[in-house]
Amino acid sequence: MNDHITRIQHNIEPLRQQIIRHKVYSVIKDIDDLKVFMKYHVYAVWDFMSLLKSLQNGLTCTSVPWFPTGDSETRHLINEIVAGEESDVDMDGNFKSHFELYLDAMAQCGADTTEIERFIAVLRETGDLERAFNTAGTPEKAREFVRFTFETIGTRKDYLQAATFTFGREDLIPGMFMSIIEDIHRNFPDSISLFKYYLERHIEVDGDHHSHLALRMTANLCGDNEASWQEAENATIASLERRIALWDGVYEEIASVNA
Repeated sequence: MNDHITRIQHNIEPLRQQIIRHKVYSVIKDIDDLKVFMKYHVYAVWDFMSLLKSLQNGLTCTSVPWFPTGDSETRHLINEIVAGEESDVDMDGNFKSHFELYLDAMAQCGADTTEIERFIAVLRETGDLERAFNTAGTPEKAREFVRFTFETIGTRKDYLQAATFTFGREDLIPGMFMSIIEDIHRNFPDSISLFKYYLERHIEVDGDHHSHLALRMTANLCGDNEASWQEAENATIASLERRIALWDGVYEEIASVNA
């Protein structure tokens, strides 16, 4: 294992544990609680894809005419992750992005998808993130989470995007979703099969393969540049803090409704 990666993993472990052991999972007691969780989490599912595609745009040639772009191994790594995230299979074997899988899961359990759909429609039309938030009525903690993602994208620094993608998403998600699964299995034995499939699919794919690809990609991009590694660690810490704040927002809303 790369010494720089080992150092980052060691330094962020307290934040990772805060996320993996967050109290929000234990308060999801019924379908209405789950709907609140999904209302927030769907924004993280969506902006994950935006971060991923920004990396692909920066590390490969996605325009015409085509030219060889960047390091060939890094191209392979990001393209393989994109294929798995943008064109995975649902429970029936149909190809879908993980975002579309999540929308299906929301629909199955009766969660309202009109907010996220309105957000995407306005953003597609205007390109204005704040206008899309305001029109959709996006929760404030979800707005803060997405803003940070797009601030990271806006740096145009591939190694920063890769670090937050790797340590704040791919390398975090399996442990985080394992915590959710444990509580979901207790409280919802059979009623949310698509959501369980979404979680279990991420645990399988990200834990077994994608996180390793992402770690190699980050190592390739930071190389031997100590300043890049330090900047990557700082961005990773900030991304994990945004995740904790997002979960805090979900917890507070569920707690206030159930008070």
